Amino acid sequence: MAGKKRKSTSDKHPKHRLPLGADADAVADAAKRRRSGAAKKHQAEEEASIPSSLSAKILREALNQQQEETLAESRDQQLSAAAPPVPYSFPVPSNGGEEGDEDEDDVDEFDGFDAQSEYEGGVPEIDEEDEKALAAFMSKDNSSKRTLGDIILDKIRQKDAEVSTEGQTPIKLDNNVVELYKGVGEFLSRYTSGKIPKAFKRIPSFEFWAEVLQLTQPENWSPNALYQATRLFSSNMNAKNAVRFYDAILLPRVRNDIRQNKRLHFALYQALKKSLYKPAAFFKGILLPLCQERNCTLREAVIIGSIIQKVSIPPLHASAALMKLAELEYCGTTSYFIKLFLDKKYALPYRVLDAVFAHFMGFLDEERAMPVIWHQSLLAFVERLVIYV
Repeated sequence: MAGKKRKSTSDKHPKHRLPLGADADAVADAAKRRRSGAAKKHQAEEEASIPSSLSAKILREALNQQQEETLAESRDQQLSAAAPPVPYSFPVPSNGGEEGDEDEDDVDEFDGFDAQSEYEGGVPEIDEEDEKALAAFMSKDNSSKRTLGDIILDKIRQKDAEVSTEGQTPIKLDNNVVELYKGVGEFLSRYTSGKIPKAFKRIPSFEFWAEVLQLTQPENWSPNALYQATRLFSSNMNAKNAVRFYDAILLPRVRNDIRQNKRLHFALYQALKKSLYKPAAFFKGILLPLCQERNCTLREAVIIGSIIQKVSIPPLHASAALMKLAELEYCGTTSYFIKLFLDKKYALPYRVLDAVFAHFMGFLDEERAMPVIWHQSLLAFVERLVIYV
């Protein structure tokens, strides 16, 4: 009808609408409710599918693991509590930050080595004729008749005597400290893998660490324990103290293991590789003392020399070691180590070349038959010398 008015859209009541942000939140909440409902349903189905006997077994295993962790923590706390307050002679380093914590974590994550493993090169084949020829240039001593404990103790006392002459007075350890580290030594004698006692990790920070270390009886440590100790001491000690540790403990243990088993335990082989973390300390504490004693066997030279072959060594350190070897009194196996350094084909300073040249010139009047390895080292030197001519 013409007189009837049409209702305008403005007269209708507008529908209530949420703001755009609130509307999106409402949609998200609804989706969460749907997902949570589906997750609860899935969890209920899984719980229903697990037998009650299996659930009980899982709970028992979890409880056993929790008890083992609790016992381990309590043992560490007892070791820490048994230690007396750190006296003035046992300073704790102030720079023990995040880097030291990472090193301790790496030590604690050690899974152990196979007791039957040997060094990576296998058992070296030693020619009897070469060994007899080298024996003619070795010193005749009775060091092999001494026990490993006697050798380590003598070396530690010798180093202590050197330290005392430098003005430091010996220290008398507290009885609690003595008992604590004797217990640590018993633990290390049967150590295979896992965490190292915190009391042992503190030894590198002690001023008189050698006396404390002697209480643990290093000659009785397991091979894996010596590997862990080498990792700890090489990374937390200065080069001077690392030389003492290598010379007094690591080298005698390695030589004794080779002498008894005709091969080297894999953990000890890895300890030698770790000792090269400080090249100068390795040469002063392992290589040079080995040659200075003039009783290094060809088997020992091959096994220890394989470390030099496989590990990258800074050229300056290698050059210094080569010059020192050339200046030492000849002992047969010295030629083997000289050949190893020459085969690395480093650019050698003229001072080092002169020392090696003088080394070989010293044999012009030698009447004894030289071993094959001596001729091989001379050939390697001539090949290197051609480059400089």
